[in-house]
Amino acid sequence: MTDLTNFDPNSVGNPNNNIFGLPFTEEDARLVIVPVPWEVTVSYNAGTARAPEHIFNSSLQVDLYDPEIKDAWKQGFFMQPCDKKVLMKSDYLRKEAELYINYISQGEVVADNKFMCKSLKEINEGSVFLNNWVYQQTSDLLKQGKLVALLGGDHSTPLGFFKAIAEKFGDFGILQIDAHCDLRVAYEGFNYSHASIMYNSLQEIGNVKKLVQVGIRDYCEDEVDYINNSQGRVVTYFDKQIKERQYEGQTWMQIADEIIQHLPEQVFISFDIDGLDPKLCPNTGTPVQGGFETEQVFYLFKKLLQSGRKLIGFDLNEVGVSRNEWDENVGARCLFKLCNLLIASNS
Repeated sequence: MTDLTNFDPNSVGNPNNNIFGLPFTEEDARLVIVPVPWEVTVSYNAGTARAPEHIFNSSLQVDLYDPEIKDAWKQGFFMQPCDKKVLMKSDYLRKEAELYINYISQGEVVADNKFMCKSLKEINEGSVFLNNWVYQQTSDLLKQGKLVALLGGDHSTPLGFFKAIAEKFGDFGILQIDAHCDLRVAYEGFNYSHASIMYNSLQEIGNVKKLVQVGIRDYCEDEVDYINNSQGRVVTYFDKQIKERQYEGQTWMQIADEIIQHLPEQVFISFDIDGLDPKLCPNTGTPVQGGFETEQVFYLFKKLLQSGRKLIGFDLNEVGVSRNEWDENVGARCLFKLCNLLIASNS
C-alpha cells in the first residue's frame, strides 16, 4: 500500500509523481489509465495523439478536492507511460492518411493509384493492430481487478477496450458525449475510422445493448437512417432538440433523468471532448459550434450514479493540444472528474 503520511494534497503537484501529482504505483493504484497516442484516421485537425502526455503535465494543476466525491484519489490513480512504438506507428500512418485523404478529396479514384491502394491497406491493418493492442492492455488490467480508463488519442481508440469490458462485465450500455454520431461505415475508406467507432462497436460487440448519444450536432443522413432503423438500440439526443426543449421550459434535470432511463444497469461513458462547447476545446479534431458546458455533463454523470447504475469504465478522447495549454487543462479536469466517478460507482 502507498504511504500517504507525508503527501500533502493541498500542495503543488509534484512532477516526479504520477498523474495529478499522485504518489501511487500501478500495483497500488485501484484505477489505471491507459494512454493511447493514436490519431491515424482523424479527418480534420491532428494533435490528439500527443494529448495524453500534455494532459499528464496539465494534471499537476488540478486540485484534488472534489466536494461531491471526496478523497476518491486516495484509492489511487495511475497513468501508464505512453507507448512510444504506438505513437511512432501513428505518426507514420498519419502521414500516409493525410496524403490519402487529400487524394480522395480531389475526387480521384483509389483503385487507379497503386500507392493509394497500398496506403489504405496499411492504414486499415494498422487500425487492426491498434484495436488488438488496446484489447490486450485493458484486458490484462481488468483481469487483475483494476478499474480501467482509456485516454486518447482519437475516438477510434476504445474499440478494443469495449471488447475487454464485454468479456469482463457482460451486457452494458454506452453513454456517448459527442458532437458526432460516429455511426459512419468505413468513413473515407478507413474500416476503423474515428467516425465509425460506434458503428463498429454495435456491429462487433453484441454485449453493447444500448447506445445513448448526447449532444450530437453534426451528422449525415445515413447515420439518421441507422438510428431510426436500430429498433431502439440507439437513442440520440441531438443538441438542437435538447436546447429547444429547454427554451420551451423543460429543465436539464428532467432531460438528464430521461436520458438515464434509456441506459441499462451497467454503463460505459465514452466522452469525446468535442461534445463540449468549442470554447472549451478549440483544438479538438473536428470542433462544432454548440455543445455543453462541463458542469452540464458532470451533472448528467452525477445523476447517472444517483440512479443506482454502475459505471464500469470510461474513455476520454479527441483532446487537442495548444500553445496556451487550454485544451489539455480542460481535458485534465474532465479526466479527474471521470476518475472520481468511476471510483465512487465501485466503492
